[in-house]
Formats: sequence, structure tokens, C-alpha cells
Amino acid sequence: MNLPIYMDNHSTTRVDPRVVEEILPYFTVHFGNAASRNHSFGWDADKAVEAGRERLARIIHADPREIIFTSGATESNNLALKGVAEMYAEKGDHIITQATEHRSVLDTAKRLEKSGIRVTYLPVDREGLVDPEEVRKAITDRTILISIMLVNNEIGVIQPVEEIGKIAKERGILFHCDATQGVGKVRVDVQEMGIDLLSFTAHKLYGPKGIGALYVRRKNPRVRLAPMMDGGGHERGMRSGTLNVPGIVGFGKACEIAMEVMDEEAARLQGKAAQRARGGIGGCLS
Repeated sequence: MNLPIYMDNHSTTRVDPRVVEEILPYFTVHFGNAASRNHSFGWDADKAVEAGRERLARIIHADPREIIFTSGATESNNLALKGVAEMYAEKGDHIITQATEHRSVLDTAKRLEKSGIRVTYLPVDREGLVDPEEVRKAITDRTILISIMLVNNEIGVIQPVEEIGKIAKERGILFHCDATQGVGKVRVDVQEMGIDLLSFTAHKLYGPKGIGALYVRRKNPRVRLAPMMDGGGHERGMRSGTLNVPGIVGFGKACEIAMEVMDEEAARLQGKAAQRARGGIGGCLS
């Protein structure tokens, strides 16, 4: 046995060697800026970005044009909550979330409260689940956003996102989901789940750190966000800044691998869990 043993994949995963292999040429050979549209170096970089966008869209069943690249899920969560709060300020000033969200949602909500946004923090039950009916009861005529995570980053519980998505649609309220711990591990379909904004990142599924994404629905409804950063108008004007081309390439490859092995890996882990339940830790390892 080699020590120390790493047991913190909810924090970050190592980068898959296949991802590393695909990334490397984009540091030294295909090193162009994807926003440089007047020469071949930029064209190559832009082509790689769009290929990555397509891979990300595929794993959540979205349109590639709905993928906005960020520096990670924390930025995606900030952009979703702050972007909606500012853009839809005339429509309302109330956001619903739940008490066990990731700090990047909770701290963003606290910041918004200082600017006059009212936030409802729903409790969870003894299993860590939020009750969809409590979400329904919390809605007011001033509610503009519901933000509920898919999979909890500490206890792993899967929230009833599809039910909450239906409630949001019934009331015409935008629904944001932090799916950082879910994408690549459980099936995610933004259409079936009724999700309008979804945050995820590469380093939770064997991709590189420093690259994330925010899904932003284009129609039914078309979601509009106020940007947090101004600049060159990158990413449909929602997130200016030079794109992390190697990171995007790696993120796309990690998503592709995850789609190939997700079902098999889930079955393997469920088998381990069942074995552990039958025989305890010793029975599982023997």
C-alpha cells in the first residue's frame, strides 16, 4: 500500500492521462487566441473551443450555443445569481435557495441581500433533502430565481431537481442548478429537468482546474444575464476575457470520457455500496 491515500474526490480529481495528452498541444503548437479571427492560429484555437463547447453541451443535453465558459463553478454560480438579480430587478427581488448549498451560492446570496435582494433559505430534512412543496410555498409574486443544487458536495444526496424544475416552470420563474458534483456521475438533462441555468466544472470529473461553464437557456424562456465583467464581449457578452483554450479542450475531453463510462462506473460503485451494506467494510475489501 502506498501512502498517503487520496480520498477527497469531491474536492478535486486528478487529471485523466487521456485529458492531459489532448491538452498539451494547445500550450505549445495550437497556442492561438480564440478571439483572433484574422489568422490561422486564432482559427485553430476557435475550432478547438467550439469542439469543446459541443462536448459539454452533449453531456447535459443542451445546445452548444448555450454553453458559457467561466473560470470554474464558483464563477458560474456568481454569474447566475448576480446576473439574474441585476437583469430582472424590475420584475422582482426575491430568490429561493436551500441551507446546504455550496458556499459559492450561499455567500453570493448573502452578498445580494446587502444590495436589497430578499433570499429564502429553505431547510432540509434528516436525509439532507429539500421538500419541493416547501419550494412552492416560498414563491411570491416577486420571486425571480430558484437555485437548488443537484448533488450535495459533502453528503452526496441527490435533490429532487426535476420536481422543482416543474414548479419553477409552472410559475414562470428561472431555475438555476449547481450541478458541479453531478455532471459526469449521474444523468443530467436540462430539458427534462426544467433547468434554465446550470453550473459545472472540469476538475470534479478528471479534467483540469480553472475552467468551468454555465449553461444559459436560449429559448422557452430566453435567459438574459447582466455580466459581472466588461471587456471584449466574449461568450455572448456574458463573460468577457480571453478563453482558456487548453482548459476548454481538457474539459471537453473529460466530458467525453465521462459519457462513455458513466453508466458502467455507476453500476460498479452501486455494487460496492451493496456489498459494503451486506458485509461491512471488511466484507467489502475481502
